[in-house]
Amino acid sequence: MIRTSRPKAGPVFAAVLALLALMLGARPAWAGANLLVDPGLESLDGNGFPLCWEQSGWGTGTADYTVTSAGAHGGTHALRLTVTGVTTGDRKAMMRESPSCAPAVTPGHQYDLGVWYTTSTPDTVITAFRHDVATGWQYWTDLSTLPPATAYAHAEVRTPVVPPNTDQLSWGVTVYGTGTVTTDDYTMTDATVPAGPDTCTAGPACTAGSWQVMPFPNPVRSMHAIVLHNGRVLLMAGSGNDPMAFAAGTFTSAVYDPATGGFHQVRTPVDLFCSGHVQLPDGRVLIMGGTRSYPAADGSHGYEGLASGYLFDPATESYTPTNDMNDGHWYPSATEMGDGDVLTFGGLRADSSGSVTAERFATSAQAWQPTGQVNQSWHFWGLYPSMVLLQDGRLFYTGSHVFGNGTPGAGAALYDYRANTVTDVPGLQSKDTRDQSMSVLLPPAQDQRVLTVGGGNIVSNVDAGRQTDLVDLRAASPAYTPGPLLPLGHLADGSTESAAQGKMYVSTVLLPDGRVLETGGALHNRADPVFEASMFDPATDTFTAGLATDPIPRSYHSASFLLPDGRVMTVGDNPGNGSFDLHVSIYTPPYLYHGARPQITSVADPMWSYGSSRRITVDGPIVRAELIRPAAVTHSSDPNQRFVDLPLTVHGDGSVDLNVTSNPNLAPPGYYMLFVVDANGVPSVAQWVHLM
Repeated sequence: MIRTSRPKAGPVFAAVLALLALMLGARPAWAGANLLVDPGLESLDGNGFPLCWEQSGWGTGTADYTVTSAGAHGGTHALRLTVTGVTTGDRKAMMRESPSCAPAVTPGHQYDLGVWYTTSTPDTVITAFRHDVATGWQYWTDLSTLPPATAYAHAEVRTPVVPPNTDQLSWGVTVYGTGTVTTDDYTMTDATVPAGPDTCTAGPACTAGSWQVMPFPNPVRSMHAIVLHNGRVLLMAGSGNDPMAFAAGTFTSAVYDPATGGFHQVRTPVDLFCSGHVQLPDGRVLIMGGTRSYPAADGSHGYEGLASGYLFDPATESYTPTNDMNDGHWYPSATEMGDGDVLTFGGLRADSSGSVTAERFATSAQAWQPTGQVNQSWHFWGLYPSMVLLQDGRLFYTGSHVFGNGTPGAGAALYDYRANTVTDVPGLQSKDTRDQSMSVLLPPAQDQRVLTVGGGNIVSNVDAGRQTDLVDLRAASPAYTPGPLLPLGHLADGSTESAAQGKMYVSTVLLPDGRVLETGGALHNRADPVFEASMFDPATDTFTAGLATDPIPRSYHSASFLLPDGRVMTVGDNPGNGSFDLHVSIYTPPYLYHGARPQITSVADPMWSYGSSRRITVDGPIVRAELIRPAAVTHSSDPNQRFVDLPLTVHGDGSVDLNVTSNPNLAPPGYYMLFVVDANGVPSVAQWVHLM
């Protein structure tokens, strides 16, 4: 943290004695099992400030910290923070990051944090930092937004599971805007729910999960898969990479219902093959671009991009046109911003050249905006560039793309749309062999870490790589660092890959237990499928090998995505001979073999607002809850995929209050799957909620 300055505490014998007494257990009677050293802020240093507390924050503005006795909730003292003139940054009142003040914690445990407060601003949150034994103190997460209160109100929230290597927590309140907050009588208790006995009797599936090839074919050559807010899946083929279908004007889509296993085809107006797509705040799907033309036999042009846009309505299962974009886009990106608008970059224009035109779909106008009303960097981001929205509103180009070499520079960059600036992010390994790699914002989104996996190069057709890369985008100057190598897989002939080989066309899927499934891929361009799957754990930054493998090859034009019941569906494979595999596979992760699932028995109101507390009831003890954005995936690209942690306030009657982030950049508006998870990592079936 960047701390505001104040004079160093002088030696105050009485305060030291009081602190020692508290450390030895002489806490006020009301504190009970409170783990905090000075929960009532009663011990002051030589400057009259609570002995185990500090002032911190960054950015503009003025902060006034006052110890008040007139406004105490209990005892003699309360801490008042008044912030004025803030345009950027925040101000914090936090527990001192020291062995004698910050409470000791146990990895794998959870803690209930409580505070009495008043605040005049809706921009007050409970914030936690953690001490990693290897790297020191670091920001952990914002836990709960405190509603304005003129009289003392009590807030309590449960932390996520404490990560490995963490031995202490420091927490307090953060003010992101202007106003006054007063706090007193803090509590912290161990709220760990022990895991039940391992009752799995499914043999290898207990640790590997299992795949099932469904007994029905996919009716379309789906290159695009979008999970709809009614739980069904839109599978778009367009011409399906079939020049004959394109020439005949035969364009197809289908809707799949996981509840029944049924498909039905949908009239498709143009060739949406190689378009971009994303869910809008109202649940409709925005589709941009596609195939205007296949390459000419005489070589006069390559693939050409459409400028058209369409909206798919899950209620009517039909496409309606929008106005056209300003340029053609074949293989464009699509990222929803915190205000609900959509930005699109890259792809090929109508003349087969790379498009440097950024496009913005304004949800207020339900239309693509004229070029002059869209900030333009005139930067070519490539084909299907992975553009991830960050919590500060910037976009991170991860370096994952399709076809050819990466963009100039470091291969990854931060783009500030508002300031219209591009800043290189260094460290990406082998930036020119990351074709058909896949990037994912790791769980939880609050951590702002991205994992980029695998990749190759269709021009040089080198062996695909096993490399992975990690970046912490909360850092002042973010840079990729090498992650663990992908586990070795095996090829179709049963041979094991050499140590230098990996996979392209890879899929990564966020799971409700907070891990990432890595599956599918191939060793070379549209050839040599790799049968390997692994699980990445963001808590330890490690892969677990030995998962069950999909028996169907899944390379070019394949897609894997999470279903609302916690399983993973996989479709597609389009090798170099032009064929297309229509088998559908379903993966049952190991967590579904480990006992009864917790249930969400009611959601008080599925319409959610930012910064609110939403009540649900559950059957069975749970340790976490989260929102997972439904997939909109194609070509190893789904930059909108995200897992947003929901800190809990647990009541004894089976009701749970979920604390929703106040930042729409962390969870852009729209429909989400709400999961709860028990101590064994077993998730519920998702309930749909609408965040606006």
